[in-house]
Amino acid sequence: MPMWLQALWWGFVGGAALILGAFVAWRWRIPPKVVSTIMAFGAGVLISALAFELVDEAADGGGLVPTVSGFLVGAVIFVASNALLARRGARHRKRSNGLQSSETQQPGSGTAIAVGALLDGIPESLVLGLGLVASGAVSPAMLVAVFISNVPEGLSSSAGMKRAGRSAAYVFGVWTTIAVLSGVAAAAGFLLLDGAPAALIAFITALAAGAILAMLSDTMIPEAFEDDHMLTGLTTALGFAVAFSVHSLGG
Repeated sequence: MPMWLQALWWGFVGGAALILGAFVAWRWRIPPKVVSTIMAFGAGVLISALAFELVDEAADGGGLVPTVSGFLVGAVIFVASNALLARRGARHRKRSNGLQSSETQQPGSGTAIAVGALLDGIPESLVLGLGLVASGAVSPAMLVAVFISNVPEGLSSSAGMKRAGRSAAYVFGVWTTIAVLSGVAAAAGFLLLDGAPAALIAFITALAAGAILAMLSDTMIPEAFEDDHMLTGLTTALGFAVAFSVHSLGG
């Protein structure tokens, strides 16, 4: 199978976890504490992945300056884009507790939420394609991290969409589209950067990592601590430990 097609496939697989989470939220009513616990676990997974799979490897491959520069640029791009979308109704797109705006409350919020969900998913998918550029194979640890973290994202966000009165066609249409575009982003990451200088690859990898960390802080962690309980921090640490174990065993 051509490498770009592998990137397309694995990007889609990672994005498809959003559909799985949406199905669970649509089929069953998940207690808020369970949603926040699952989101905390997913946050821990992504923190570990961006630290060991992205930033550390970017610095090793391309140097400190491209890595730090890319990381900060990625965070700035995400925060600026997220602020713009928040004004249009996408601020609470990953919240399950009724904070999401309905179309009646804020016209255009449905589109903003869809674009925001795409903004959240593209950096994760991009690095799957970059993994093929760097090592000739998708990183199992990164793929597992993306998949595990996308399930609670899809679950929490879809629960909020349902409470805001959005239809099943809208919810599953959004996540299916994002799953497909996740595959496209992974393929683009491979095709555009195959043979690129190590410093550029490090910059783009770190850019994605910075965007992911900003996304975690702005969208996933608030939901993880929405129904705060004694095990939230422990669950986040458990997610980190699981992802780190996958990274270590895969290495």
